[in-house]
Amino acid sequence: MPRFDVISLFPAYFEPLKHHGVSRRAFDSGQMQLECWNPRDFTTDAHRTIDDRPYGGGPGMVMLAEPLERTLDAIATARQRAAQPAAPVWLFSPTGRRIDQKLVDDLAQSDGVTLLCARYEGVDQRLIDRRVDAEISLGDFVLSGGEIPALALLDAVSRLLPGVLGSAQSAQQDSFSDGLLDCPHYTRPEVYDGQAVPEALLSGDHARIAQWRREQSLRLTLQRRPDLIAQLTKTQSLTKSDLKLLSALGYTLQV
Repeated sequence: MPRFDVISLFPAYFEPLKHHGVSRRAFDSGQMQLECWNPRDFTTDAHRTIDDRPYGGGPGMVMLAEPLERTLDAIATARQRAAQPAAPVWLFSPTGRRIDQKLVDDLAQSDGVTLLCARYEGVDQRLIDRRVDAEISLGDFVLSGGEIPALALLDAVSRLLPGVLGSAQSAQQDSFSDGLLDCPHYTRPEVYDGQAVPEALLSGDHARIAQWRREQSLRLTLQRRPDLIAQLTKTQSLTKSDLKLLSALGYTLQV
């Protein structure tokens, strides 16, 4: 059961994750544990100060190291009292590794992590040097804080836990599960506004359906994320039939 400790100035962000949608099942079943910690609770001054102006000048504020370090100490103690193993500390930062499905898969099989949601201009570097094990990022854009990336990461992990989705195959067939984008999907009616469902999906031939879906995934991935095709080629994860189709679509194998 992974346990996630989230350090955030806005813990209310995470309540909907526990009570709505697919992720709720992970908490209701006890397969996932989430504890939120507000670093203001670990300040010592009357104003509960959590930030200050940066040395060297410039706009914005920087989160203080001391309240965050006290928060991390409290988390470590809580995990120890609960007989849970110590967890690495991850900071959401534009300079971090971009979150991908591999990271999510590994996290779902782990004991969990502590997620530090920074705000303002970030965190005093000395706290990062002392206590942060990894920096991660949702993408190449700037948000107001780490809460939204944390929610995205936790949601992605929750759906990989056993029984959370209605079918275990749902996660196995998602985009990125095999390194490719998912194929298009269709439902009733069979003809909508003059556009019919592809005939292969109506054939009842499971092998043909699987082939059609694979071909569509390869086609879509080549069109929209050729970098994923290049990575699969590099790791020799594509079959001969995959490479044959890609060649017919104009893809040149890089050697």
